[in-house]
Amino acid sequence: MFDGFIRKQIQTQETTINLVQGGSGDPILLLHGYPETHVCWHRVAPILAEQFTVVCTDLRGSGDSGKPPSDSEHIAYSKRVMAQDQVEAMQSLGFNKFAVVGHDRGARVAHRMALDHAEKTTKLALLDIIPTSTIFANVDKDIATGAFNWFFSIQPDELPERLIGAESAFYLQWILDHWSGTKDAIAPEAIAEYQRCFNAETIRATNEEFRAAATIDLVHDEANKKNKISCPTLLLWSATSWPTYDVLEVWKLRAEDVQGVALDCGHFLPEEDPERTTAELIRFLS
Repeated sequence: MFDGFIRKQIQTQETTINLVQGGSGDPILLLHGYPETHVCWHRVAPILAEQFTVVCTDLRGSGDSGKPPSDSEHIAYSKRVMAQDQVEAMQSLGFNKFAVVGHDRGARVAHRMALDHAEKTTKLALLDIIPTSTIFANVDKDIATGAFNWFFSIQPDELPERLIGAESAFYLQWILDHWSGTKDAIAPEAIAEYQRCFNAETIRATNEEFRAAATIDLVHDEANKKNKISCPTLLLWSATSWPTYDVLEVWKLRAEDVQGVALDCGHFLPEEDPERTTAELIRFLS
């Protein structure tokens, strides 16, 4: 995976960001989701690198990036802090302006980046999310069932850390299987990498990110509720992920210039339908 890409470790103000970089042309930052790493882009990044400079990072708390301690306010894993990591990493590579593409949790970091660092974000692509605050404000049985880990992972006193840690390989594989549109959609070598990185520190850090989403991130979202994303925005989503939402209409309330399309696959768009995902990204980013 990632033949021809260079692996780097970038020291930011607060942590270390692991990444791979390849290609040449306008810069694009690719951010992964849960419970994955930058490897989720292994079927997309090489094609994008034929036209762009592609940077795929591990978010703080995931993969081989740093996993700083947190506290009761969970600020260390807020999307604001995680977005700042990524901006600093890109600046260290010499990129002061760039497009950003995020999937799942990475898309939530990208959403915050487009608000906090509008002058640096040239284009934004969000894969298979609706705004965090929208979800929490409209929880029903289907959302609570499908996104059960949102509510499990925010429990206190190390409850999710201990239970996930007791069967970490089973838990990760269960998530991958149940959120995929088809069984065995994700490459075995990618799963092996996700399993390698899904250790006790990753479990702790990613639970802290979920806790931040239910606390400090909502505070930040409320403070910015009147601010819209100003750069051109592309939405790609699974046709099965948000059946009760008009995804485009939801995001028109949050972005000034938005377009998008549903894909006929499960949640893991870059791995389940890399051809369509890549084609839509190239069309939008070119």
